[in-house]
Amino acid sequence: MTRHGHSWYDDDAGPLVRPYAVTRGRTVGAGHDLDMLTLVVTPEAAPRLRRTEPEYAAIVRVCRAPQSVAEVSALLKLPLAVTKILVGDLIGEGHLTFRAPVDTDAGPGDLTILRAVLAGIRKL
Repeated sequence: MTRHGHSWYDDDAGPLVRPYAVTRGRTVGAGHDLDMLTLVVTPEAAPRLRRTEPEYAAIVRVCRAPQSVAEVSALLKLPLAVTKILVGDLIGEGHLTFRAPVDTDAGPGDLTILRAVLAGIRKL
C-alpha cells in the first residue's frame, strides 16, 4: 500500500508470481510429452483434487469440457510451458485424461503437399 491507501500495482502489471514459482522451478512435466494441441478433459470419476494451488483447480474447472493445452493456457493466462507442466501433473494424478493430436503422415517436408500448394498458388 502507498501512503494514500492505494495499492502499488494494478491489473495491467500482470501476475505477481513468476512462472517458475508456480511450477516450483521445474521445466519438465510428469513424464507426459504434451503437444499444444493435446486435448485434455476432466473424467467423470476423477479423484478429489488435493492440491491447494489455485492454478490446478482452475485447470480442472476449465477442462470439464475438452480443451487443448493451448486453449487452457490462453484461458488461464499462463505461459504454455507452465501449463504443460501443470497439466502433466494433473494427468499423472488421474485428474485429467488426454488424447494426443492425430499424427499425419504428412510432415513439414512432404513434397506432395508442397507441390499441390505451389500449383494452387500458380493458378491464382
